[in-house]
Amino acid sequence: MNEDIDRIRLEDIEEHIKQDLKLLKEYEEELRFETEPRRRGDIRRNIQRQRESVRQYREEYEELNKKGTSPQAQNLSNLLQKQETKLDEVQKMLPLIWNIPHNRNPNFTGREEYLTRLKDMLNSGQHAALTQAIHGLGGVGKTQLALEYAYRNIVEYEIVWWIRSEETTTLASDYAALARELKLPEKDEADQNVVNAAVKRWLETHPAWLLVFDNVQKPEDINKYVPHGSAGHILVTSRNPSWRGTATPLDVHVLKRSESIDFLLKRTGYTDEASAGALAEALGDLPLALEQAGAYMESKGRSLSDYMDMFTEHKNRLLNKVKPSTDYPDTVATTWDLAFQEVQQASPEGADLLYLFAYLAPDDIPIELMTQGAQYLPEPLAAAVPNPLDFDEAIEPLLCYSLVEKTGETLSVHRLVQAVIRDRLAENEKKKWAEAAVNIVNNGFMGNSNDVRNWPACVPLLPHALVAAEYAETHQVALESTRRLLNESGLFLRSRAQFTEAKKNYERALAIGEASYGPDHPDVAIVVNNLGGVLRDLIDMEGAKKNFERALAIGKSAYGPDHPHVAIYVNNLGRVLQDLGDMEGAKKNFERALAIDEAAYGPDHPTVAIRVNNLGSVLQDLGDLQGAKKNFERALAIFTKFLGEDHPNTVTVRDNIEYLESQLEN
Repeated sequence: MNEDIDRIRLEDIEEHIKQDLKLLKEYEEELRFETEPRRRGDIRRNIQRQRESVRQYREEYEELNKKGTSPQAQNLSNLLQKQETKLDEVQKMLPLIWNIPHNRNPNFTGREEYLTRLKDMLNSGQHAALTQAIHGLGGVGKTQLALEYAYRNIVEYEIVWWIRSEETTTLASDYAALARELKLPEKDEADQNVVNAAVKRWLETHPAWLLVFDNVQKPEDINKYVPHGSAGHILVTSRNPSWRGTATPLDVHVLKRSESIDFLLKRTGYTDEASAGALAEALGDLPLALEQAGAYMESKGRSLSDYMDMFTEHKNRLLNKVKPSTDYPDTVATTWDLAFQEVQQASPEGADLLYLFAYLAPDDIPIELMTQGAQYLPEPLAAAVPNPLDFDEAIEPLLCYSLVEKTGETLSVHRLVQAVIRDRLAENEKKKWAEAAVNIVNNGFMGNSNDVRNWPACVPLLPHALVAAEYAETHQVALESTRRLLNESGLFLRSRAQFTEAKKNYERALAIGEASYGPDHPDVAIVVNNLGGVLRDLIDMEGAKKNFERALAIGKSAYGPDHPHVAIYVNNLGRVLQDLGDMEGAKKNFERALAIDEAAYGPDHPTVAIRVNNLGSVLQDLGDLQGAKKNFERALAIFTKFLGEDHPNTVTVRDNIEYLESQLEN
């Protein structure tokens, strides 16, 4: 009886192990291409579950084995060993930290020489920079090469971190985001420079990491982020060929003809090498053009020779109609145009999405940006995006023809495709889509963007804010939205200590405000005040003083001398006077700001506490330590009451009191 029970239990365990092994095999195949972080988390949790099961099965096996070794028990031991080995293999395919934003390309072909050289360079302790042989030519597959390297060598790294580097603001933000994954103590610091310094220090003292700086404009943009030493590996993709002194350049050219032929045959499933060779020659062996041609043939069921005939005819018509661009090859324009004609027929909404994407940053366009901003989009797109089914139908042909890539809840489009789209639009259409783009980003970009609680919503929108605002300025559309967006993004950048970038945004917002409202409008004063604040951060005290005085003059004229807005400008002028050593002038301004706010809010408001704390600070500088202590204690009581013991304002005032008490003791 007991022997039958043991046999049934052994069979049951064997069946569970076989099911888990089957699942591990599926994971192994999936992880060769899957990048979705949530899915990777699911797989990691299942691996942990299987390891716990293996431990329990081992214990049961030991108990059953004590009753006597049987062939069935030995088979169970072999299965457990096989499962443990497979768990280790799959575990190695899961770096502890991974944020690669693109799926692996299942049609990746050739480039073996480059991949080998990359690995040799990195293993020699050098950084490797992927550059192009021809300056200005895109689409040769730099990013795809970096992706393929990361996927092929995944088992060698515990951390694989992708950093969008086209804009320095996005570069800094993506680099800083690694701090949260590493759980560094500085991860929540407001000053992004402090966070990035902590990330760099960690990388300098830990091995087995890979950083990919994608689409860097120039070496100076990344120099301060590159860790010293050779604890890990760095890849850089860039159009700029000038990398000597920063990294070992690897010039990436178009595909070899044999690789182009292999790609087309693999992508389409055809076997006609002669036709593939002729088409590859016509496409200039450019990977981006080859991919778009392959996607078209797959979708429409066209043969290689059919596509070649269409391409030749269409290219000649385009060249007769449109002047060739210096920003991208005519092969890309032709393959795009052929695909786009099909998109227009299949889904006018899909075509509109491409127009919209041309005026946003190319990577990681949040789908919710469009669904939440549908009221700012023209028809028929406005009606389609709020409905998930309609939106999927609009996106489907874009995915089908490889015009966009979808990763999770974001979409990406190649920079060259964006350039072709913008070139094809009439001037009124350019204005229309530039206006739509800046309006939906402005709608999504939260107010009070300098509040740390709003940072998570602002970070993914920042690159789109910068790009959309620039196109809106160029085409002189939606200027009020553009002014507001530039000011808010300036607040966000300043809160992350990116002062130079914040200053540029404030200056652009100010120029728009002055042109729209004149030099003395209250909305202009807000931007002037913000510009003064960032100039103070940049230690341009005279420039800051000049702007605060201007904001104050506008505020008094617009609101009168006793308005809370005026108190803000008076207070800020007091702070810069204190920096300049004019303590009596600073004291006078702080007392004036305090009187205005006490009249407006009462004696126990957090805004009043800010003024009281500032007054205490200047009294301390003037040597009135008892007067300073009285003000600090009043500010502390208000902050504690309304904001709590652990709020940054409360902590700051408490630190002020501790330092003051040490002065009093001495």
